[in-house]
This record gives sequence, C-alpha cells and structure tokens, in this order.
Amino acid sequence: MGRKASHVALECTLQSHPNMVILGEEVAASKLTLFDLTTQICDAVQARAVQDKNHGVILLPEGLIESIPEVYALLKEIHGLLRHGVAPDNISSQLSPWTSALFEFLPPYIKKQLLLHPESDDSAQLSQIETEKLLAHLVETEMNKRLKEGTYTGKKFNAICHFFGYQARGSLPSKFDCDYAYVLGHISYHILAAGLNGYMATVTNLKNPVNKWRCGAAPITAMMTVKRWAQSPGASSIGKPAIHPATVDLKGKAYELLRQNAGRFWMDDLYRNPGPLQFDGPGADSKAVTLCVEDQDYMGGIKKLQEYLDKVRNIVKPGCSQEVLKAALSVMSSVTDVLSVMSSTSSNGQTPL
Repeated sequence: MGRKASHVALECTLQSHPNMVILGEEVAASKLTLFDLTTQICDAVQARAVQDKNHGVILLPEGLIESIPEVYALLKEIHGLLRHGVAPDNISSQLSPWTSALFEFLPPYIKKQLLLHPESDDSAQLSQIETEKLLAHLVETEMNKRLKEGTYTGKKFNAICHFFGYQARGSLPSKFDCDYAYVLGHISYHILAAGLNGYMATVTNLKNPVNKWRCGAAPITAMMTVKRWAQSPGASSIGKPAIHPATVDLKGKAYELLRQNAGRFWMDDLYRNPGPLQFDGPGADSKAVTLCVEDQDYMGGIKKLQEYLDKVRNIVKPGCSQEVLKAALSVMSSVTDVLSVMSSTSSNGQTPL
C-alpha cells in the first residue's frame, strides 16, 4: 500500500514486529539491487536457522519494485515502448541490451505483469506485480545453492506469500480516522466561508486529544515542487509543478525507532498482534506509532527553516528571471498571511479557524 512511499509498511512493522521489513526509501537511497535484497534475506534466513528458527516474517511495501534501480529502468523502457504503440509481445526484442538481459532473467509471470499498461501517471500497476513472489523465488534459488555448497545446513527454504492490498483498502475507519475526517470537514467549511480558494485543510498536534488539535489551512502552491527531467540525453530539461508524495523520512524518529529494534526483530520472535479496531474502551483512542513518535524537533526545525531561507536568497536575487521573482512573491505572500493568522491566534490562546 502507498505506492512508492512505505509509510504503511513502516507503521505495520512498528505495530506487529515482523523479523524484517524492506522499505522502498532504503532501497532507493542505498541503490540496492535485486541481488542485494536477495542476499539480505538469505543471510537473515541462514542466521535464524543457526538458532533452529526455521520460520520468519518479512514485510514488503507495495511500491518496492519501482524502488529497485535496475527494475525501475526496465519499467521506464517498457512504458516508453508501450506509449509508442509497440505490442507487448514485441517489447523484449526492442529493449536495450542491459534491460533485455534483466527481463530475460525474470520469471515468466513477472515478465507478464511488467508488460501491463501503466497507470495514467505513467507508474506501474503495482498491485498487479507480485514482488513478494519474485523475491521468494530468488531467495529459494539462492538458498538451494547454499544448501548444495554446504554453507547453509538448515531446512529446505519454502516461502508462503500473501498480498494484503484488498484487506488494507477494506478496513473500517478507526475512531481517530472519524475524528480526523470531521475536523477536516469543519475546517473546509471555514475555508469556503472565508472565500478562500486553492487552500488545503490541515490539522497538527494529532498525537494529543482532539481538543488539543491545531487547525489551519495551507495554500496548495506551498506544497508544490518542480521535478525536472530530460526526455533524451542532451535534451533540455523539462518539468511542471506538482504535489509529490512525501516518502518515509530516513532521518525521522519513526525510522530511527525501527533501526533501534531491527536487530531484535531479526533474531528474536517478538511478534505482536494489535488486535481488531476498538470503538469503545481502553484501545479506542490508540493512534499510529509513527504519529506518536514523530515529535517535532523545535530547534532542528528552526535550523531547517534557515536553510530554506538561505536557498531562497540564493535563487531570488538581482539577475533572476521575472517568472522566478513573481513565483517567489506569490508564495511568500501566502506563507506570511498564514503565519500571521497562526501567530496571532497562538498569542491569544485560540485555535486557528
């Protein structure tokens, strides 16, 4: 779930304590290949087998396949050929030598899934690509190889794969979800009543009780960034403003908590069953672990703000284009308006909107 972002996988790991989780952000940041991931899992299986623990649970995010560099390059080539009208049956013969070798290495069922037409945003149909079965196949092949070489003396590896996309999408909303939705609707009413346009309702301080939540509205332009790319080598870079998904912060406290416990999760059986949703009683007000541990680092935030301001000064200075200046003035005007409202209500002990 979550496509490229691994927030759901991270939260599920902190809630249920599987032996291993592979986050897409980790894979992308470290540029881990299929071979690297296979080796990681095989080493974990082998280490647990030494302690006579011939079982384990590994959690994978839905968007992992697009985070693996060589598979991502293969997908981009396939999608490019599909856009130019090349039939799926003829694509393998038109791939570059490097991606063609990878394509031929993959099992037939994965090949078929990679050849599916992409989504409207040019991303792969991730829910249709059985990444878990691909990794299970590669790990089984490697473990059988180690078994023959004598470097692994445990039981024959056998994986059972599950896809939980439909269960995750079909879950009932929790009490927190309902409160959150009601509050967002209330803020939206005030945005409309104020005659504002292009704003998104926001709520902060969510780890506290509802009466401590802080409501506000953020201009959508403040969340937009421009990612540039070249359509071909040597071509001019192009790009357009868009709101890009927020990925797992590998320097955040939730990820830090995962790293602190990763060794224990790996070797010990600390499996935890959070149980079903509760709408009354002690567990009714429970919230996501990632939400509760991500305390804002106040001074760290101030430092980050100064870094952003320095970047703005370096970009918007005498000699910059008129378009850059206009964009900066528009965004800064919106930001100062929002901050002025928030600071005035904070000093009066009131909640914005």
